[in-house]
Amino acid sequence: MTTTRQNRLAWTLANVCRLLLAVTFLFSGFVKLNDPLGTQYKIEDYAHAFGLAALAPQPVPLVLSVVLAMLEFCLGVWLFFGINRRRSVALAILLMAVFTPLTLYLAIANPVQDCGCFGDALLLTNWQTFWKNVLLLCAALVLLRYGRLITRFVTSRNQWLITLYSWFFAFVFALLNIHGLPLIDFRPYHIGADICEKMGIEQGADAQYETTFIMEKDGQRQEFTLENYPDSTWTFIDSRTVLVGGNDAQPEIHDFSITTIDGGQRDITQEFLADTAFKFLLVSPYIEQADEGVMDRVATIHDYCLAHGYSFLCLTSSSEEAIARWQDMTGAEYPFCHTDAIALKTMVRSNPGLLLLKGSRVVNKWPSSAFPREEMLSAPLDRLPLSRPPHSGIVRRVVRVLLWYLIPLLLWTLTDRLWVAWKIRKLHSYQNTNSNSKTK
Repeated sequence: MTTTRQNRLAWTLANVCRLLLAVTFLFSGFVKLNDPLGTQYKIEDYAHAFGLAALAPQPVPLVLSVVLAMLEFCLGVWLFFGINRRRSVALAILLMAVFTPLTLYLAIANPVQDCGCFGDALLLTNWQTFWKNVLLLCAALVLLRYGRLITRFVTSRNQWLITLYSWFFAFVFALLNIHGLPLIDFRPYHIGADICEKMGIEQGADAQYETTFIMEKDGQRQEFTLENYPDSTWTFIDSRTVLVGGNDAQPEIHDFSITTIDGGQRDITQEFLADTAFKFLLVSPYIEQADEGVMDRVATIHDYCLAHGYSFLCLTSSSEEAIARWQDMTGAEYPFCHTDAIALKTMVRSNPGLLLLKGSRVVNKWPSSAFPREEMLSAPLDRLPLSRPPHSGIVRRVVRVLLWYLIPLLLWTLTDRLWVAWKIRKLHSYQNTNSNSKTK
């Protein structure tokens, strides 16, 4: 009796740990597949923090991002269905053995504030991430002891099909989100978001910003403010802007600002957001790395704005020299302004990307692969579909993506179960026939 109870407890513990790991890896892998470029940026942050940037040239961080996302997603599938039990348990222990001490170091040294394990869908502090990994490591060690008790949902005969389909789905889903925009936008600049509201201020209200500019000269870097901005012998590297006034102590958007580069450094964030008309923002974190193939469309959109009286700005964190080279190379006539690189990467996962705002609200956004064409700009914006994009809630989009994956998976699982039932029935029929023959 005691042995039976212990077996039941061991079975329950093993399968609870298996489901905990499965759900965690599925969620982590899915949000990374949804936003591979976001994970790429986080890997680049890690590389810079550990002094390994020279060992991670493009496109290595993006490849690592996709591989890690696919690995986590497929490991979650293995654990959920109870297939490839030895490999899935070994892989889970290996990953947690690497991530747990790494996140302990991150929690102590804090070189990167957010680990990025769940993308922008769920932000955890480094200490929260560490304790989460301790729990998952313990669950993985339980499976090392009781892995044989994991319940299978499909037979070993058909587990290769589940694995192959999961790898294929993960790879295609990642490619679609790299080519376009993340299907599910968890960032504060999503379509429909009000930037003033996300900054914790009312539109047109006064707010205070603290902006510092990182400049370089003779191999030395130094930070300057607008008040003591240096002469042209210094090279612009990056800028950091923090909201220090407003209604919310911890606003979702805290690093958005627009600083002119023509005619002196002047912060125009407030007057830009206070303008209630339609306006376009061309977003390029690093203009020297932008896709040159869309510049004809950008010129068309700029001409359209001039004809209809809409504002058009290009926001970048690149130096004035890089901007000048870009203007000479592309003939760009639109105005440029400086914005923090991290804010630009958060606004749209494309270089360049395009945002349409009305006032401070994000009306629409496009990656470079889908910029509006000339025939789509045939009338004022309030009469065009561009200003009324189809918009569905996050829940609906999540369900739609999951159905793309789950319906074929459920059909295969049902087929597998029917095949097992048929085999059992055939075996019973054979045993009954033999029994009847012996009786006669």
